[in-house]
Amino acid sequence: MNYCIDKMTEQHLSQVMAIEQSAFTHPWSLQNFKDSLRSGSLGLVMTKDTEWLGYTVIMPVIDELHILNFAIAPLKQHQGFGQKLLDEVIDFGRQRHFKDIYLEVREENVAAHHLYVINGFTEIGRRKGYYPKVGGREDAIVMRKYL
Repeated sequence: MNYCIDKMTEQHLSQVMAIEQSAFTHPWSLQNFKDSLRSGSLGLVMTKDTEWLGYTVIMPVIDELHILNFAIAPLKQHQGFGQKLLDEVIDFGRQRHFKDIYLEVREENVAAHHLYVINGFTEIGRRKGYYPKVGGREDAIVMRKYL
C-alpha cells in the first residue's frame, strides 16, 4: 500500500473539498478549512500517486490533540487508508508528548466509530443533537484515547 502523507496547505483545499463534499451530508465549508489552518490547526493529506485518498485536521490544545475532521474518499474506504491516517495522527501525538487525543463522531457513522474503538478510543460523553442530518439532528459521541 504505497501512499504519501503531507502537511495540508491552502493549495490542497480544492481536492480536500471534493472529498469533504462526497464524504459528508453536511460538509465543512472552504472557509472552515482556511480558518482552521490559519488558526494553528494542522492538516494532513493522504495521496497515492496522483490520487487523493483522504485528510485530517488536528488541533493541538496544551497537552491534548483534537481531531476536528477526518475523512477518506468514499471510493477508497474499507481499504486500510483510514487506519494508516489514524496511525499517523496517533504517532504525531505520541512524538510530541500529548497526553490524550479527543474526537467526536456521528453516532450513525458505525465504520468510523469502529475504527476509533479498535484503536483504543473510548466514549466519554455525548452531545445530544450536535450534528445536523436530513430530517433532524444526530448525537455526537465524544471519544478519548490516552497516549
